[in-house]
Parts: sequence; C-alpha cells; structure tokens
Amino acid sequence: MSTTVMATAAAAAAKGFLAVVVVAAALCCNAARAQTPVFACDASNATVARYGFCDRSASAAARAADLLSRLTLAEKVGFLVNKQAALPRLGIPAYDWWSEALHGVSYVGPGTRFSPLVPGATSFPQPILTAASFNASLFRAIGEVVSNEARAMHNWGRGQETPGEDPLLASKYAVGYVAGLQDAGGGDALKVAACCKHYTAYDVDSWKGVERFTFDAVVSQQDLQDTFQPPFKSCVIDGNVASVMCSYNKVNGKPTCADKDLLSGVIRGDWKLNGYIVSDCDSVDVLYSQQHYTKSPEDAAAITIKSGLDLNCGNFLAQHTVAAVQAGKLSEADVDRAVTHNFIVLMRLGFFDGDPRKLPFGGLGPKDVCTSSNQELAREAARQGIVLLKNSGALPLSAKSIKSMAVIGPNANASFTMIGNYEGPPCKYTTPLQGLGANVATVYRPGCTNVGCSGNSLQLSAATQAAASADVTVLVVGADQSIERESLDRTSLLLPGQQPQLVSAVANASRGPVILVIMSGGPFDISFAKSSDKISAILWVGYPGEAGGAALADILFGYHNPSGRLPVTWYPASFADKVPMTDMRMRPDPSAGYPGRTYRFYTGDTVYAFGDGLSYNNFAHHLVSAPKQVALPLAEGHTCYTEHCLSVEAVGDHCGNLAFDVHLRVRNAGKMAGRHTVLLFSSPPSVHNAPAKHLLGFEKVSLEPGQSGVVAFKVDVCKDLSIVDELGNRKVALGSHTLHVGDLKHTLNLSV
Repeated sequence: MSTTVMATAAAAAAKGFLAVVVVAAALCCNAARAQTPVFACDASNATVARYGFCDRSASAAARAADLLSRLTLAEKVGFLVNKQAALPRLGIPAYDWWSEALHGVSYVGPGTRFSPLVPGATSFPQPILTAASFNASLFRAIGEVVSNEARAMHNWGRGQETPGEDPLLASKYAVGYVAGLQDAGGGDALKVAACCKHYTAYDVDSWKGVERFTFDAVVSQQDLQDTFQPPFKSCVIDGNVASVMCSYNKVNGKPTCADKDLLSGVIRGDWKLNGYIVSDCDSVDVLYSQQHYTKSPEDAAAITIKSGLDLNCGNFLAQHTVAAVQAGKLSEADVDRAVTHNFIVLMRLGFFDGDPRKLPFGGLGPKDVCTSSNQELAREAARQGIVLLKNSGALPLSAKSIKSMAVIGPNANASFTMIGNYEGPPCKYTTPLQGLGANVATVYRPGCTNVGCSGNSLQLSAATQAAASADVTVLVVGADQSIERESLDRTSLLLPGQQPQLVSAVANASRGPVILVIMSGGPFDISFAKSSDKISAILWVGYPGEAGGAALADILFGYHNPSGRLPVTWYPASFADKVPMTDMRMRPDPSAGYPGRTYRFYTGDTVYAFGDGLSYNNFAHHLVSAPKQVALPLAEGHTCYTEHCLSVEAVGDHCGNLAFDVHLRVRNAGKMAGRHTVLLFSSPPSVHNAPAKHLLGFEKVSLEPGQSGVVAFKVDVCKDLSIVDELGNRKVALGSHTLHVGDLKHTLNLSV
C-alpha cells in the first residue's frame, strides 16, 4: 500500500492514467530484526505448532478461521492496520504490510529496509516509460525480478507512476506486472502480494488550490465504466491481484473508501477479489477530519468496514473500531470478515508456515539482488521504452566519426532524477553524460543550474560556446520531482522556466546536428523544437531508471533500434489553459468548446499523438487475413429482429465463442535489425458517443533487415469491439468497424 497517487495527469494533460501496481505485502520474517518471536508458527515451539492456524495441510480459509477464533476484539482490531503489533501469546511476530515496488524495491514505506548487506536494488524505468515499450512480456519480466529482489531482502510505486492514458495498455501492464510479482509457481500461493491503486477516478493531486484529499470527482457512468474502471477490473479478474487500494477522493459525492457499491459491490462482488481492500494512507481519517463525511470517528470506522474495507494504512481503525462496535455502529462479525481477508493473504504468503528459510524462495539472498542480468533487464526496459519523435536523418550517430560532443542541459548529468519517485537506492547510476561519454569525447555544460531553469540560473554563454565547437550537441532537458510529483501537479505544458530559451540558443549556435532529449513523466508542448530546422532529432526518455544514460547511448549510436511509442497524448500548451484538471469528462462537448481527453476522444490538434514513435527503419504492413463480416447470433425473439437496433448488449449467449483472428505480415524494409511495435486499433460506428478509435491489441516483433513475420491478434467481439453506452452498460455497436494498423485499414461489418 502507499500514498502514491495514481494520476497526476501533468498540467491537465490526459486523464485516464490508470492502474499502477506496487508490492503491498510479503514475507517479512527477517531474523536480523530484534523481536520475539522471530517468525510465526515456529515448529520448535510445541505449543505454537499445535495451533490450527499453523496446520499447513489445511486450507487458508480454515486456518484463518482458527486464528480468528483465538483472538479478542481488541486483538482483531490490531490486524486492521498496516503496522500490526506482535502477539507473543500466539507466537505471531510484528508485521508491516506497507512496502513499495513501483519500479524496483523502494525505501518508501516502513516495510523495506536497505542495509550495508543489501545497499541497493535494481531500479527500472518509471512505469510510464516501461509502458511505452508496449511489450507485455517485458512487464512480467520486470515484475519477476522485482519480486525476487524483494524476497531476497526478506522484505516485504503521478503521471509518471502510471502506464498511460489507454485502458487496454494500462490493463495489460497491470496484469503482466502483477503476474510477475505474485507468481509463486502454482496454486493460490503468493510470492508477494501486489496492490492495484488508486481506485478510482483519482486524477487530481494538488492543482491550483484543489487538493486530492477533498476533491469530488464528478464522473458519468459512461466515463467511469469506459475509462477508469477497466484496468482495475483486469487487474482483479485477469491478474488475480491480492489487493486493491481505495483512494482519497470522492467519486460523485462519496469517499471511495466508504462507498459500498464500489468496494463490496464491484471489487468484491462483481469482480470476485481474491484478497483484501486497503485504504490509501490515512484516508479513513481524511474522510472524517477533512471531508467531514461522518459526524464521529466511530462512524468513519463503521462505514468504511461495512462498505468493504479490510485494512487501514494508518492507525485510525486501531483507535476507533472497538468503540464503534461498543456503540452498536458496527458488528464484530463485520470486523471478523475484514480480518479474515487479511489473514488469508498472509496464509497465501507463507507468513504462518514457519521458518521462511525452509520455504520456497528461502534461499534468495543478497547474491540475488542487483545481479548482472537484473541490471541488463533495466537497461533493456529503458531501450525498449525510449521514443524517437523526430529524426531528420542525423540518427543513428557514428561514434567513429565524432571527435567531440557537447552534452548540455539540466538533466544531462542527471542521476537521481532518472529513477523518478517511489524509488529505492539503485545498484548504480549511468547518467546520460556517462553513457554518451563511454562512446565519444564529451564537453559538459548544464546550461541551467537547476531543472526549473528560472531566475539567474541560465548559463547561455558556456552552453552556446560548447555547441558551436562540437561535432554534435545533445541537449537533455525536461522535468524532475521539483516540477511533477505527488502533491504537485503541473499547471503548464511548456518546458520549465527558461529551458525553451536554452534549447533555441544552443540550437542556433550549434555547429553540428542537435539532438533534443526530453526526460519527464508527462508531455510537453515542444512545437518550437518539432518545427525547427536546427533540431535534427527529438527523443522522450521518461524517467529511464538506473541505466537510463546507457540506454540513451545505445539508441543514439544505433546499437539498438528505437521501438517505443507514446503512451499518452502530447497536447498543445493552450490545452492546459482551456481545460481544468477538475473536469473529469472524457468526451468532447462542442457546444461548450470542450475538446475531450485522450486520443480516444480528443478533437483538437496535438504536438504528438498517442502511439507516435519512429524507428531507424521503415516497416511495411500487409493484411493476411481478417473477416469482412461477423454476424451476432441473437436468441429467438430478441427485440433487434423487429426493431432497428444501433447496438446489442455485450453479454449473453450470443457472445459465446464470438471471436476472430487478424493476421498481419510485417516486413522490415530497412537496413538495421529492430523491434517493431504493432498497434491494432478499431474505429466503431458513431453511436453512444463512442470513441473515435480505441486500441484492440499490441504486439512487439523483432525482425532482421528484409525479414518478414506474421503477427496474430485474436479479437473477441463482445470484449474487444464493445463500447459503453450513456448508462454505463457495455454494448456491441452494429455496423461497420474499421480496423487499422498505421495506414492499413480494413472494414468489418457487424450484423444480427
């Protein structure tokens, strides 16, 4: 669990930044910690060993019931909060549920401790850049490494923390990362317990006086079901995640952690969560003390638990739940239900299975952290995510022909900035300057003394002189945590401070090609650079993790072919002036001049579009096979046989096995080997305010020069081609759907 916010949505940029995943719980029985007992269910203690909750042959539910039966109400309440105290009489050590692993094991949260034995962990790119790889197998591989390192340490990640604006991409990221984190090799066991957050419609942090703690997100049922909920649904159903975190904000007047429909109704009821529901840190206190949603703290404890909350990050429930029961506001059975969900997850983690050294993963240790293969995966993740946005022919560079390179900009020698927030100490850093300097001779001039590039921090003279004498200039600008982070939303889409002046002055003075590199978690309006003949290439590198500088050099010098695609829309600066972040609408409203949000609905101009990204090669697409028509076999007597229907419900017998395949041949028409990201979109008929287009699937293919390969997509009509109507119900639109990959388009007609 965490205080990490789901959606900072920089400078009122794309809404719909969705399901982020963190490590929320894992085996914590580190013998180095001075406590008695050291671990639960110690087989050497005859009294403890005979307890039913220590019987590993019994089901997790039966073991949890046995443990529950041995507790007093006061003891039960102690298991409702993240920092649970030891219970020596039953041989149970203290436990803290809260750790972070947004993009590597982090020191954020009390559950993780680095030490001289394990001073660092592999720091992968922030999710926004990893998502730009559009590589589902990479998502899982990163999760597997992170969970290995977490277990090896005996412990147990605002726009930048998210996988972007598209519900499908966010869903695939969540499922892949969760699977990598949790998979213990079979059954219902957990390697670590992951948490998808922040549920739901959590899109404002701190913007022009509006705070996340009191913000009421007014969201239509159509937008809720179409944009905000799908990644969480996938995380629970397809990812089998162990936990979902409810957010600080209200949704349509109700705090999410006190909304029975959202918690018990949807997460636990409709989606069948196999785990627990946790609050964001102190959000139960927030709904009482800041939102004033309840009259008393006992009422706050009662309404959250009865709504379906199982665990409180913080200590509010430990302080007020007993009083709530005594006052008749809450039953002990309600407490039992919540605690049971928590216990079952601990059982699945092996917390009550005795000595962790004798259990699966018990042999992991310091040797398994920061391994060479883990660090290479961090570099590979950054390489696959980096997005080439412009290239007039200057890239790739030839290291042999460059005698001198000017490396300029406030992020040119960035180290800590590269790993973003919710970070841990990395194994090591390779800054952009270091990565480039390993290939050619460099001259470094920061240009600004800080990334804000404000006031007297601009140092133009030294920067322009360096550019004027160098064969090539690489400018690394963008943002850092002083510009965008938790509790700090951007209010502008322009580069910070005097960065535009720095970029323009250096470009005008440069003797050779100028490569502009943007390091950030969110988009910028860099139209001036996009249109400038003085700037030969532009790349976005997100916050690329510990190996970011090495990965950047790999791309610039052509050792690896870029294949990343933008996971968010890059809007013009005017968008932030016209569209308040507090407006949660996705769909455009022409009558009010509202342009909508995200590539699926936005009707205005873009600086760069969702899915943009260049390669050093051209890749040709050819449709091998796809149906031209699909008939929906409705039941006899269905109203659509006698009435004109624009759509039919996306559930029922007619949806059974209603799927088809799309096969595409992709050919590498260039001279370099490279990966290519294939994005399959659909443009549905214009009914129910449907999106202009939406992503159906994505695949990454690796091809040698001249080589061709076939990419296959399986399209489920009711799942993939459906849209959400005005009431929030999922429907299949009848009529012509246009499937497209790049310039390749194919018309598919759906009929009854």
